[in-house]
Amino acid sequence: MKNFTLSSNDLQSQMTKKHVFDEFGAGGENLSPHLKWENAPEGTKSFLVICYDPDAPTVSGWWHWCIANIPASITEFESGIEEYPENAVQGLNDYNKLGYDGACPPPGDPAHAYHFTVYALDTEELDIEDGTQPAMIMFMANAHILAKSTITSYYGR
Repeated sequence: MKNFTLSSNDLQSQMTKKHVFDEFGAGGENLSPHLKWENAPEGTKSFLVICYDPDAPTVSGWWHWCIANIPASITEFESGIEEYPENAVQGLNDYNKLGYDGACPPPGDPAHAYHFTVYALDTEELDIEDGTQPAMIMFMANAHILAKSTITSYYGR
């Protein structure tokens, strides 16, 4: 059996300005990266996609992106996606917005790690709505995770 994998046409080990936040002096384009996942385990009924920075100068890291209830038939997001699949739910990121908002580490910090992760879930939908906090979404998803795959990209300024 093949492993559940996540790949990207445009994420490398070092993040480019394309995926960096466009406010707070970060000067990026704020586009979500292309993501493609393959070989979901048997029983997968939906996916959850997140971007999380554990290196943010907070006690809880920083959520950049959280999209849940992605139908099992969807296995790819194009770069800069703005319209999500029907029934998908957008978690509230730590910029207090829905959708993707990119990297924005404080100037002078060592490069932060940005973990892009896709989870294969055994349920068609989590009982959540747009604007739910990612920590709650992850709590709700925890009992339904069949597999996960992560790409880590770094950025500092």
